[in-house]
Amino acid sequence: MTEQTHSRLRALSDADHFPALSPEYLHAQPAFGLGPLDPAPRILLLYGSLRERSYSRLVVEETARLLQLFGCETRIFDPSDLPLPDLIADDDHPAVEELRQHSLWSDGQVWCSPERHGQITGIMKAQIDHLPLAYRGLRPTQGRTLAVMQVSAGSQSFNSVNTLRILGRWMRMITIPNQSSVAKAYAEFDEAGRMLASSYYDRIVDVAEELVRFTVLTRGHADQLVDRYSERRDRNAPILTPAQLAKLPGA
Repeated sequence: MTEQTHSRLRALSDADHFPALSPEYLHAQPAFGLGPLDPAPRILLLYGSLRERSYSRLVVEETARLLQLFGCETRIFDPSDLPLPDLIADDDHPAVEELRQHSLWSDGQVWCSPERHGQITGIMKAQIDHLPLAYRGLRPTQGRTLAVMQVSAGSQSFNSVNTLRILGRWMRMITIPNQSSVAKAYAEFDEAGRMLASSYYDRIVDVAEELVRFTVLTRGHADQLVDRYSERRDRNAPILTPAQLAKLPGA
């Protein structure tokens, strides 16, 4: 992981230890041939629980280790002192500012929420609500890739990942097809907080590989992929000059 210069980034322990991974089946460079691998893809990871043993955070940490193995830079944001949206005038709080800066830094993101009462948690939604579509002339989420994940205390469900997909689309992100939903998450980790070998872990590896591929494939084209006619009209930014327009049929 790169040097941490921000106060709300979680340190990642045992970054080179993969007890549940079968390396003989792994693509060391899953995005090879899809685009430039340098600079390293930059991935921001968000989780949705403040519990001391937060399974959404543990899933995010496992994902971050894999992403680093695949050559990415990662940042895990700690939302423990993030205020509720609209609690502070103009969102003037250092945690909000830091979250937005991390989003601007990123090429792609991972969102992992517990399912509570059949939906994502307030902690997860608050982080997304603090990411505006436009911020100081920049767009903190538009054109970035997104992987969605959830953890459940009971049987497997997809309510949270479905909601996260809706939110990702609303934030104009490129949400990858694969996703992860870990059922009975309390039974999927050892005492040290490392995930046990299982089909759930294998799916997280799948998601990490796919996120790297889509990020490398699209990041050089993100501005073009999200360019919109309606927004060019709103900001009065014509593509053609008057001379070029004059040459069009019927002009």
